[in-house]
Amino acid sequence: MKKINLWIFLLTLSIFAKAQTADITGFARNYTGALFENSQFSIIQNTFSLDVAKMGNKVAFNANPMLYQYWSDSLDLRMRELYLDLYFDNVDIRIGKQQVVWGKADGVFITDIVSPLDLTEFLLPDFDEIRVGITAVKLDYYLGNNTFEVIWAPNFTSVEIPQAGSIWYIQPDFPVTPVFDWSKSDITPSLENSEFFAKFTGMTSIVDFEIMAAYTWDDTPSMHVNKQFGMNPATQQPMLTGLTVAPEHHRLNIGGGSFSTEVKGVIIRGEVAYYNGKQFQTEDQLAVDALTEKDYLHYLLGADFSIKGLKMSAQFIQQSILDYDENMMNEEIENTMTFLARYDLLRETVHLELFSYIGLTNEDALIRPKISYDFDDSFSILLGANIFIGDDAGRFGQYKDNSMAYLKMKYSF
Repeated sequence: MKKINLWIFLLTLSIFAKAQTADITGFARNYTGALFENSQFSIIQNTFSLDVAKMGNKVAFNANPMLYQYWSDSLDLRMRELYLDLYFDNVDIRIGKQQVVWGKADGVFITDIVSPLDLTEFLLPDFDEIRVGITAVKLDYYLGNNTFEVIWAPNFTSVEIPQAGSIWYIQPDFPVTPVFDWSKSDITPSLENSEFFAKFTGMTSIVDFEIMAAYTWDDTPSMHVNKQFGMNPATQQPMLTGLTVAPEHHRLNIGGGSFSTEVKGVIIRGEVAYYNGKQFQTEDQLAVDALTEKDYLHYLLGADFSIKGLKMSAQFIQQSILDYDENMMNEEIENTMTFLARYDLLRETVHLELFSYIGLTNEDALIRPKISYDFDDSFSILLGANIFIGDDAGRFGQYKDNSMAYLKMKYSF
């Protein structure tokens, strides 16, 4: 039934698009990856994306369903975006499921917090696909070169995390096997539980900048731990007999901004966000609700420049927890760098690229070299690798066994 409904939906959308003389674009892609360690396939994925758009003078429509087919017969149909645009003299309104991109950072999410992330494959998906669309109303008011943006999201959307059995799933380190209680992880849609976002964008001859604020939910649930004890018959002392872990989302207040400017051909970028109300895990995981609430700062400074056709970018990122508690599992200060180098040749049909995350605190890294060839305007081939370096303590090193090579073939229409 699921397959029948799937094809009925796609057929209906295609008929609608043809009847409305809408613009139809999209792509078909094969993505195959194999692990270095044992040559086993890490992913076999076929993707079909359809983008249907109809533009009018005052109203526009966009639908972007994406179909993922994994391995032999596993189907995952997602509506990436589905929205209406209304145009007025100085105001645009977008209503429906949409993806929102904020900030100036590349590959790092600091003020870019409106759309949650799909982390089922860690940070490996293309950045234009890693964000999850949210149902929201977005209003943009234009005043000269400035823009006021307000977003109301009545229905909370959580981050998507790997499931047990995935190579990206990290088993929590508990002394006994926990029982998970997901009853508190859902947030009932209501006005009280809505999320609100606001941003001011200014453009001057010297600098472009953004100022943002948000009253939102933490996309990643906090793990509340409750313990059960029994009596040890040998020692007649209490002993741990069970753990119940209850994931729960908590409110966050966020404020921050970003800027970019050019200095002698070099683009300088910066971004900062202050997070209020974040729940952090403590080392004593046996304590009831082994969490502590702290505020923290997340900020970045980056530069983009070119040397004889070689385009390069470097970013320094730091996360600093305020009023730090020594029992916290997170580091008080965590430093990360990113580096990007890209070079095009053969009349810009061959593209060489290297993008790397470098964890300075835990001495780990994710190195992502790739080469792509544009066979023509519609077909491209990409060969790449994801190389994880470090040990289990690092954000990237914990996936050291997942280093892989991959091939992507994509036809666009």
